Amino acid sequence: MVMSIEASCHCGETVFEVTEAPSSVTRCTCSLCAKRGSLWAYYKPAQFRLLSPPENVTTYLWGSRTVKHHFCASCGCGTYSESPDWSTGKPDFDNPKVAVNARLFDDFDLDAVPVNMIDGKNLW
Repeated sequence: MVMSIEASCHCGETVFEVTEAPSSVTRCTCSLCAKRGSLWAYYKPAQFRLLSPPENVTTYLWGSRTVKHHFCASCGCGTYSESPDWSTGKPDFDNPKVAVNARLFDDFDLDAVPVNMIDGKNLW
């Protein structure tokens, strides 16, 4: 049985869920991720569901403007991002991904999940 995991921002205005626990999370060293302090868990769009009204979310576009970085419009917590798959080094818009800030998972032991690092500071 698959158990969904719910996540929420600091103030609770932005809430979402994913269909399953991540097998690992990613720490990126790019300027945005480093300042946000996020640990990213990646999902297919069908595995993600925003539970709060979309107007509770604000979006930031940076650099190539191909990644939508979302955050709570009330408290400012970085919540999730929508992007093409970049695993080949080029954007694959046919295979979108949703990266969720795993630090926002409610009732989840994030310390039990391995952390991978991406050297975003030097890659892009």
